[in-house]
Amino acid sequence: MNPRRKKRLTWTLGLIAGVAVAFSVILYALSQNIDLFYTPSEVIEGKGKEAVKPEVGQRLRIGGMVVEDSVRRNPETLEVEFRVTDIGPEVKILYTGILPDLFREGQGIVAQGVMIEPTVMQATEVLAKHDEEYMPPELAEQMKGIKHVNPNTSGAYDEQGGDQ
Repeated sequence: MNPRRKKRLTWTLGLIAGVAVAFSVILYALSQNIDLFYTPSEVIEGKGKEAVKPEVGQRLRIGGMVVEDSVRRNPETLEVEFRVTDIGPEVKILYTGILPDLFREGQGIVAQGVMIEPTVMQATEVLAKHDEEYMPPELAEQMKGIKHVNPNTSGAYDEQGGDQ
């Protein structure tokens, strides 16, 4: 092989190796930043045909409705504990911080955080849904039969606008 071809081959192999390393680093970085969405039923029973359950230590998002009478606040700190459900099973969410203004029992939320036990999540962020009438089609299909109170028609105020 003449020296010119050998030099071209070396540069070509080096370029291919560099692109492969860069692609590998990008894929690794993206895999660390992926937050999968689960419903409480999927956390307990598994997701998909393979019934894949999230592992302890895995980052994910859980979406569902806050269970009535499940919110427990520590009066000394900003620690809050509550349960979330969709069509049956419940997942406990632990959160330290100020909850959104729209957060309340019976409200749809999405919590992002890390699983610390198979049915317990330590949340780093809690989002309350702005318009409770909208739900992703998959979640809406699973949640048929769940009692949901629309705050606009809940009867919280009488005709004159005062408390009942």
